Amino acid sequence: MLIIDRYEGDWAVIENGGITFNLPRSLLPHDVKEGDVITISISVDQSATNERRQKGLEIMKGFFDS
Repeated sequence: MLIIDRYEGDWAVIENGGITFNLPRSLLPHDVKEGDVITISISVDQSATNERRQKGLEIMKGFFDS
């Protein structure tokens, strides 16, 4: 269970079973408040990952083709 413990400036302090961590407040819904229970879902943006990988390969190719 993830609970909004408090806000410290631009950061939300999240409590999870006695362990706390910080998240940028901008990543949370605007109406979330202290004491609210939240869920977090993380997924991979495969398209953006592939694009970044391709750009990196192009840069590396430029180093070795010279």
